Amino acid sequence: MAADTPEVTTTTLTHARDPALDPANQHHHAHHNHTAFAERDREDDVVYAKDPTLDKTMAADPSPLEHYTRSSSGDDPEQTGQSYPKRPWHRRVLKHWRHAIYAVIFLLFTGWWIAGLILHRYDLGWIVPFLLWLAITLRIVTLYIPVTIVTKPTFGLWNIIVPRLIALIPEKLRIPSAAFVTIAVILIGTFASGETADNTRENRAVSLFGLIVFLFALWVTSRNRKKIVWHTVIVGMLSQFIIALFVLRTKAGYDIFNFISERARDLLGFADNGVVFLTTSTVPSTGWFLVTVIPAIIFFVSLVQLLYYFNVLQWFVVKAATFFFWLMRVSGAEAVVAAASPFIGQGESAMLIRPFIPHMTMAEIHQVMCSGFATIAGSVLISYIGMGVNPQALVSSCVMSIPASLAVSKMRWPEEEETLTSGKVIVPEDPEHRAANALDAFSKGAWLGLKIAAMIASTLLCIISLIALCDALLTWWGHYLNINHPPLTIEMIVGYICYPISFLLGVSREGDDIYKVAKLIGMKIVTNEFVAYNDLQHSEYYADLSPRSRLIATYALCGFANIGSLGNQIGVLAQLAPGRSGDISRVAVSAMITGALSTFTSASFAGMLIMDEKQYFTVSNATTS
Repeated sequence: MAADTPEVTTTTLTHARDPALDPANQHHHAHHNHTAFAERDREDDVVYAKDPTLDKTMAADPSPLEHYTRSSSGDDPEQTGQSYPKRPWHRRVLKHWRHAIYAVIFLLFTGWWIAGLILHRYDLGWIVPFLLWLAITLRIVTLYIPVTIVTKPTFGLWNIIVPRLIALIPEKLRIPSAAFVTIAVILIGTFASGETADNTRENRAVSLFGLIVFLFALWVTSRNRKKIVWHTVIVGMLSQFIIALFVLRTKAGYDIFNFISERARDLLGFADNGVVFLTTSTVPSTGWFLVTVIPAIIFFVSLVQLLYYFNVLQWFVVKAATFFFWLMRVSGAEAVVAAASPFIGQGESAMLIRPFIPHMTMAEIHQVMCSGFATIAGSVLISYIGMGVNPQALVSSCVMSIPASLAVSKMRWPEEEETLTSGKVIVPEDPEHRAANALDAFSKGAWLGLKIAAMIASTLLCIISLIALCDALLTWWGHYLNINHPPLTIEMIVGYICYPISFLLGVSREGDDIYKVAKLIGMKIVTNEFVAYNDLQHSEYYADLSPRSRLIATYALCGFANIGSLGNQIGVLAQLAPGRSGDISRVAVSAMITGALSTFTSASFAGMLIMDEKQYFTVSNATTS
């Protein structure tokens, strides 16, 4: 070796090949979650995989790499002669000009915030601009000052103070004490405020009773009640309630979620510009689903893929997953999927943990599927907003579904095995599907959005046609039983089946509101939420629903828990882990029912906390029109 050439030492990391981690043996063994690999410290085996130059990495194959060569001197790969891919142009620019770019961004947003504070403090408000400026400022600061400067002392104080306070409580009384505090917070938050015409304390009591019934049903049907981690359940319910309280009872919460929903509605307008270019300026005003909702879905999916390429979406997902992982004591894989589901949907969120799916426990598979059933994807949320559904309810329901899905799933199917991602939040890279550049990501997103939009449109066409066929057969059959007014239909049957659910949610008991909301819930489970939301917004039959009943129905329908999505989830996860297809099918129905109960708990909290129901629909209708 030449004298002027830096010496590079090569280290080969070799791990014993565990049969459980061989894709050819996926779940062909008795119990892969208690292998030697699963039980020993995995600090050197499972880590973040963000860049090929990292010392520790995990490839698409979840098994540890048997032969991995790295430079122990820490030299640049280009200097050592290693053939690593060249960095994208935007990363090279950011590396050389990052200080100037960060300074310009900070000054720009600081000036914007100060100007807005002076000019529009009283008409446009100051909370949302301040929070946006604060988030950007903190992010820039943490690029130079490690966040551990704050987090380490904070966790140090937490570990000193909190355990000592908890130690003062006898071990047998800790969970009951936490449950008592949670119940007290819910009762005070529910009944302390004054009554309104459509939100009496009696109505709130019904919603609270419904919440108790739903949780009791999960406890009774639990696979192993002794294994339930009540910390996860209690914290999940409390977090869900606090989010609902913040959105439905505070002006700051309303303003923030109203701002988010307005920005989501603005995306519809941007998609309309593309529709006008392809057709004429009069086409978007027709209100057709095909030319208003479908283009918005395509554009949104393409935008999400662009954000994913720049690692913006992953950053938010990891931060949210880390928070819920620490707060609720779930595995890293469960936290990632639960945090990602409201943003990118049920199938795409599972892709984030693709290497770990073959080695997940039964409880983790149940949780992954439950998170997908308990919420809706961002692209679908845009379409519902285009249909006129209340956006604040949709957005807040998606956020509430994160702790709710974790809590209810751990009641129905508690963890009985050791998880591979216990103690870690991991989002592995997927180099196989990574775009070459931003333009490639945007174009691939457009193609993916087109496929999703086409699938939604074709599914709706087939389902609505099939329902019409079944209704015609049932009506003909009902004529011979003198069931004519109203005629015998699927909607009528599921309405009576779901009547108790509608009542327990606290729907207004005046008129036919309980039965009408029950029909919507039944249609959502049997077909999908698209059909139910479309009827809620455009059918004259539901036009006379009270604002309270309409808002509760909006929360109760906000989830993918339906028979169609059941097949979709089974298909996606079975493709990602063919060896676990039997386990996936075994937990699917339970996960779908549990996901539906998760959305019902959100609807119950809405019935307990909403005060001025009319403002939500007034603002929504005014903005949409």
